[in-house]
Amino acid sequence: MGKCGLCPVRCGADRTRQAGACGAGADILLVKYGLHPYEEPCISYKNGSGTVFFGGCALRCAFCQNYELSRARCGREVSAKELAAVFCELEERGAENINLVTASHFVPQLLETFRIRRPKIPVVYNTHAYETLPALRALDPYIDVWLPDLKFFAPALSARYTGRADYFAVASRAVAFMAERKPDLREGKMYAGCIVRHLILPLGTGDSLRIIDWFAQLHSPATFSLMAQYTPCGDAERFPELRRPITAREYERVRAHLEQSGIERAFVQERAAADGKFIPDFSEKNDALF
Repeated sequence: MGKCGLCPVRCGADRTRQAGACGAGADILLVKYGLHPYEEPCISYKNGSGTVFFGGCALRCAFCQNYELSRARCGREVSAKELAAVFCELEERGAENINLVTASHFVPQLLETFRIRRPKIPVVYNTHAYETLPALRALDPYIDVWLPDLKFFAPALSARYTGRADYFAVASRAVAFMAERKPDLREGKMYAGCIVRHLILPLGTGDSLRIIDWFAQLHSPATFSLMAQYTPCGDAERFPELRRPITAREYERVRAHLEQSGIERAFVQERAAADGKFIPDFSEKNDALF
């Protein structure tokens, strides 16, 4: 943590003294945790996914639905021992898995947590995919299900919304690594494997088609999850094209391409998911996520 290079930004910050490009220091920034019923069916399954939301993010998409979290504007600092206790509590509440959301800037702390207590239920790594391979390899023995979101294909698009023109070059390598995980699906529940998510953006259908084509040529055992839940959030107002949900025509174009792609394992989200009620409540007034 003295010269941080955990993520592809490699900001070099001494996070024992100051926040890095992710907005986080040396301690784990825990925002909220609870049972999440709205992940993919094999992830939420019956009781809900034991989702743990971390503060800070190195990618910082302009339209992030977890905007306050990604900008490290909320949360409390906890130790590895305290995080291990959160895992234990979620298990006791019947969580189907431990779902770590945007935790790439806390890899050393996660490794320490797993050494203290390794969950008895599957561990899901829920990421924007802007990850370094050394970090993923370090986590690999402790992760059962990889859940990356492959956001952009075109450098111009990722640069416009994140400032990271190298997003696909970096994320495609990370996703290819995660997509190698052999799936273990029993009675509708995923115990191991990889689900690659992609969110359709307004005026972004061309990018979505290229991502589907790229994933198809991987010929991996991973599942593709097409998401239609885009809702204007964060700084979306700064971009005229992001001020609306996707249209029926945009949705149908991408869905039809997925159906014709030859990808055999896929989830397809309905457009009705573009509703604020599916965004978790991160306020301290409510203990539940929804």
